[in-house]
Amino acid sequence: MNAGDIAFPHLGIYLENVPRSFTVFGFEIAFYGLIIGIGVLAGILMAVHQAKVNGENPDTIWDFAIYAVIFSVIGARIYYVVFAWDYYKDNLLSIFNTRNGGMAIYGGVIGAFLTLFIYCKIKKISPFRLGDLCIPGLILGQVIGRWGNFMNREVFGEYTDNFLAMRLPIEAVRSRDISENVAAHIIEGTNYIQVHPTFLYESLWNLMILIIMLIYRKHKKFEGEICLLYFGGYGLGRFWIEGIRTDTLFIPGTSLAVSQVLSLCMVIFAVVTDIVVRMHLKKQPKVEKN
Repeated sequence: MNAGDIAFPHLGIYLENVPRSFTVFGFEIAFYGLIIGIGVLAGILMAVHQAKVNGENPDTIWDFAIYAVIFSVIGARIYYVVFAWDYYKDNLLSIFNTRNGGMAIYGGVIGAFLTLFIYCKIKKISPFRLGDLCIPGLILGQVIGRWGNFMNREVFGEYTDNFLAMRLPIEAVRSRDISENVAAHIIEGTNYIQVHPTFLYESLWNLMILIIMLIYRKHKKFEGEICLLYFGGYGLGRFWIEGIRTDTLFIPGTSLAVSQVLSLCMVIFAVVTDIVVRMHLKKQPKVEKN
């Protein structure tokens, strides 16, 4: 394979010279950043649409989005750097270089939700209602954003020969992302690795969660339930996907994958909270309609 090629052999797909960036008026633009930007914009527009459909003021979404985007980006980078500190501690300036990836979605999610609660506290509005309006946009952004990882040849899993198996030239990926298992399956005389396209798994999983959200949103029982659907649905998918990735971040001093631990906590929180709230609602006296 050439350095820029990407292949899905069992699907009969062979992409030649897939670029990481392009140049406009002498400025180099990374596809990673462009795709993330498209995902963010699409997510905001989705949230604005949800606000209009539900009779809410879309200007609230635009106002909140400004803060949410800024602190989500900061959170995504901080999260990644903290749990990959051994890589950054001897080259602190590389912390500010995000062109080659290094943005953890969980850090972005944490940043977004902290911003949500602070914003709603200041504006004196319900964070649960605003969260339900925005959460479909968040997961849409994730659906799109994962393709930035594809362009960067990152966020892939262990060796596989399943029908979605992806081949990447060895020189096109970071050496630290090639696990012993992946290396052991490199065929002698070839220059590529064959792996799980976990970026694709997550993108498709998130798309499924988004569809469920859009179908269920008119049937929700309480404010914040769509947020819980995100916590449970995304957490469940991320838990098993993280288990086959080769670039997993671990809790310092342990062999526990931080994203798996967080995913499990999200699932438990979502299930328990949903049950408790539903039980509480059942105990409320029914209001008779005239």
